[in-house]
Amino acid sequence: MAVAGLFYPAEPDALRSKLGALLTDARPDAADLARGRPKALVVPHAGYAYSGAIAATAYALLARTLETGPPITRVVLLGPAHRVWCRGLAEPGVDFLETPLGAVRVDRAALADLPGRADGRRAHGPEHALEVQLPFLRTLLPEAGVVPLLVCEAPPEQVADALAHLWGGPETLVLVSTDLSHFHPYADARALDADTAAHLVAQGPPVLSGEQACGAAALNGLLTHIAGRGWPLTCLDLRNSGDTAGSRREVVGYGAFGLWTEPSPP
Repeated sequence: MAVAGLFYPAEPDALRSKLGALLTDARPDAADLARGRPKALVVPHAGYAYSGAIAATAYALLARTLETGPPITRVVLLGPAHRVWCRGLAEPGVDFLETPLGAVRVDRAALADLPGRADGRRAHGPEHALEVQLPFLRTLLPEAGVVPLLVCEAPPEQVADALAHLWGGPETLVLVSTDLSHFHPYADARALDADTAAHLVAQGPPVLSGEQACGAAALNGLLTHIAGRGWPLTCLDLRNSGDTAGSRREVVGYGAFGLWTEPSPP
């Protein structure tokens, strides 16, 4: 763990209490709940005080729809590397990832023949983008294995190839960890993030930049993979640090999104 005690509580009971409060307070939209269980989620990765409520909107939707399909046994977890640059899709080279709530198993079999896989042990060590998702996953999907990949210098087609390889069926959840714009005044950030959200919902071309989302490489890969399939992608929550726990002088944007592979119910 690199950020336990900084981004989220390191003490297990305090962490359980924090996660419980976030998930209880989250209010997924009834129309999103009616769609059933999402196939993929996009969630932010700042400290829980800042982005936890936005991430919890997506996780609460997942929690309340878990019984609408077979058990989820694998989570494909994609996000950017903030500390150590890496090429391709970097995996941690370990069997388990530690959390205050217990270890999360890495699905090494799924990584074995993954196209574009690279050694990312140095990049994973200090990285928070994937780590902050693990307590949520350990709580909601304690038996699931994860496929943790840091996506750095990787073209959309390479990420899309990896997603096609790992996509699976209802046993697999895809999770993209990303924040949105960084360090703009509140009103400017709202406008920038609204444009990014609209681009995602419209499933526009894979041209998002790091200025729009630090996880742009993973998002562009997801957009490439789902292009032309007609799968609904919905914005679940869109706020920034000025709405949660920070000043409005310079804010970081956070969005939660859900993707379904089934059409909307009548």
